[in-house]
Amino acid sequence: MVAKIKTFSFTGIDVAPIDVQIKISPGMASFVIVGLPDKAVGESKERVRAAITSTGLSWPYKKITVNLAPADLQKEGSHFDLAIALGIMIEIGVLAQETVDEFFVLGELSLDGTVESVSGIISAAIGANQRNCGIICPRENGSEAAWAGDLEIIAAPDLMTLVNHLKNEQVLSRPTTSKIFAEKKYPDLSDVKGQETAKRALEIAAAGGHNLLMVGPPGTGKSMLASRLPGILPQCELEEILEINMIASVSGKITDGKLITSRPYREVHHSCSMPAMVGGGAKAKPGEVSLAHNGVLFLDELAEFPRQVLDSLRQPLETGNVSISRVNSHITYPANFQLVAAMNPCRCGYLGDAMRECKKAPNCGEEYKNKISGPLLDRIDISVNVGAVDIFSLNNLQKGESSEVVAARVLKARELQKKRYEKESEMKNLPKLNTKIDGKILEKFCELDAAGQKILQNAVQKMQSSMRGVTRILRVARTIADLESSEKIHQNHLLEAISYRRKI
Repeated sequence: MVAKIKTFSFTGIDVAPIDVQIKISPGMASFVIVGLPDKAVGESKERVRAAITSTGLSWPYKKITVNLAPADLQKEGSHFDLAIALGIMIEIGVLAQETVDEFFVLGELSLDGTVESVSGIISAAIGANQRNCGIICPRENGSEAAWAGDLEIIAAPDLMTLVNHLKNEQVLSRPTTSKIFAEKKYPDLSDVKGQETAKRALEIAAAGGHNLLMVGPPGTGKSMLASRLPGILPQCELEEILEINMIASVSGKITDGKLITSRPYREVHHSCSMPAMVGGGAKAKPGEVSLAHNGVLFLDELAEFPRQVLDSLRQPLETGNVSISRVNSHITYPANFQLVAAMNPCRCGYLGDAMRECKKAPNCGEEYKNKISGPLLDRIDISVNVGAVDIFSLNNLQKGESSEVVAARVLKARELQKKRYEKESEMKNLPKLNTKIDGKILEKFCELDAAGQKILQNAVQKMQSSMRGVTRILRVARTIADLESSEKIHQNHLLEAISYRRKI
């Protein structure tokens, strides 16, 4: 007889079922794990041996063979420990096979038998629930697993307690989902004095999910404005919360089972490498673009980023996901984020400033801007100049609208978009936002009259815009019309959208 325990291997935020098969047979004492284990899985032999002997059981000095099936799939991580240990206990007669048949098992073992927390429990619990099974996991991950739905959960603090529970000698209560993150408090938009044009652009970007680039001298409030964007975005829906937490779980960023309910805001330094940005490394972990899924990715000092890193953003900006290819695996992570970028007009930062002179103009600005590729700039919907504000007039400026007031308008515009696109089959698996419309849907809802077509044609000729640029002008114009609850795109909406399609 061969003991069989079910567990999972992770491929991105998805899970693949794995059969852990354990056979103890007579022969020279050995402990072998086969089935393409990585180093962490291979080292589980010592952790499992120490954990089992710590419970008071004697170790079977026989030939122990562990097979991780399917054998042609690479197995990574330390979460196989608990499954291997339970399989050995079944083989030596401590547990009956039927006690674990309806469970998927994940957990890392310490040398004293404690079951340590592991990453990816939400994805594993959802996978187990879809297969009508329960899950056995570490106690620290119990509350996290409980968010996956109405499935049986055994959250074990240590190996001995788990064995007693499975033998009905002790009862472990089902973990609850009582712990939850409070809504994150974002800085208020009213703190920003002046910069009315930039605030208007920020509102339009929030309403339609558009990518935004702010260009201006140092200290004009670009970072300040970007940090206030999440505060005017609508609250996450349940499906968005689940996706955010699945990525956070795989990345090991969920603690104490507390669910992340606010939209991510990732501010990335310009020293960021390409694997850190799009994901990768030895275990192909999610990068910043995936950690910003359903939220905002802010890149300050855009021109200072390595060109290779910036160009790697082109795929996720178009498709909403990022693919990481390795010799033995191909992993896809969701990366539907809103890009907000800021940069200076030149290296010294004062090109075109009336108060300070750029001594190397205009070459300084041209060389600096050329660091950003045209295809990436073409994917940015709104570009706005954030000029310097006269510090002596700041005290006389009236306090602007609060984030709460602007957020109400943004929410109203987004509800219009959702209602408009929810019946369109082409938008079935896409966010119901203007930034995602294309093809026939774009033609249907962004139809222009004769005067509007002439305005657009003249603008395209002057700017020498690509077809992608025309599409993005129409998307922004549709959002501006939605903010005014207008069914048609009028000339003023189109002209404002064209003004945001400026060359940096």
